[in-house]
Amino acid sequence: MTARPASEATPSGKPRARALGIPFAGTPGPLNAITDLPGLAVGYETLIRGEGALHVGQGPVRTGVTAILPRGRDGVGDPCAAGMVSFNGNGEMTGTAWIEETGSLDLPILITNTHSVGACHMGAIEWTVRNHPKLAEAWLLPVVGETWDGYLNDINGAHVKPEHAILAIDAARAGPIEEGSVGGGTGMNCYAFKGGNGTASRLVEYGPHRYIVGAFVQANFGSRHELTVAGVPVGRALADDNPMESRRLAAPAGAGSVIAMVATNAPLLPGQCKAMARRIAMGLARTGTTSSHFSGDLFLAFSTANRGALKSRFPEGSPGPEEFDTLRFVPWGRMDPFYAAAAHAIEEAVVNALVANETMIGRDGHRTPALPHDRLVALLREHRAIA
Repeated sequence: MTARPASEATPSGKPRARALGIPFAGTPGPLNAITDLPGLAVGYETLIRGEGALHVGQGPVRTGVTAILPRGRDGVGDPCAAGMVSFNGNGEMTGTAWIEETGSLDLPILITNTHSVGACHMGAIEWTVRNHPKLAEAWLLPVVGETWDGYLNDINGAHVKPEHAILAIDAARAGPIEEGSVGGGTGMNCYAFKGGNGTASRLVEYGPHRYIVGAFVQANFGSRHELTVAGVPVGRALADDNPMESRRLAAPAGAGSVIAMVATNAPLLPGQCKAMARRIAMGLARTGTTSSHFSGDLFLAFSTANRGALKSRFPEGSPGPEEFDTLRFVPWGRMDPFYAAAAHAIEEAVVNALVANETMIGRDGHRTPALPHDRLVALLREHRAIA
């Protein structure tokens, strides 16, 4: 049997949205992933163990860590222009005060569960001390984002440790990446189906140049009735198997959070990165969400162009006569195609997180069903969204 291309299947063979014939706007990159950006690497450490009743500190465990290295391991310390947006602030992303101040980031980005931010923050520092000791002589402000996996995971147990963050960073690779219930996305839910990690990319033609806009989401948001795929409101028609929202839990339907990011190799100013981050909301909205008050919707965007600029380390001696940074950037009036690419890639990344997934049972027998592919395809055909 001929293997599916990377745009249609994950490395483990799970189908992606395009394998179901779901249409999306825009042209994807070769991998249809954030790793279409040259040098960018993604790594996972997945923690799954135990079953049955919750015993805090003992499990069951359904969680993990995701690491994203914008310039790979060797590029840590070389800043990227960056911008962050808090669309709804019921969440956490460390290091963002420094991004707001300088418009740059230069360390690995980690994503995990809500109560493991501290362990991952320490792990990122330990990894940097070991691998980039000169960089660690100053101060380190890693970016660590989170979403809540307490429906399936023993979230109050200290299961994620600094060494797991280190393992995720060390596992970071270029090329096709896994989606669904892996890394920080392991215990996450999206539209009351099994959610987690998803990625996609878009090509942007700019005169003689071709740039990539890549998207990555840790999707843990949305209420079932909201779900929209390819413009078709499918959530209400798929409402029958919904144990997460039918249980009487403390968290209301739609709570959870999403960490989302877009990355590009197009040369952008920090303010343009922030503008790109705002467009993430447009992509999420295309999947149906209206953004719950109890959902931390935190967005990050960065550009891997302009290597060597935006450094902010202790100065040595007096500045030379030509000690200036220079940034090349797309004119503001030419940004619209990049905004569209960001929204379209985020939309597909969310649907990929849903499609490349399986049903999971976690703490206390809590069950989250996988999105049923056959029923979804039938609904899209009924509405003539696919052939």
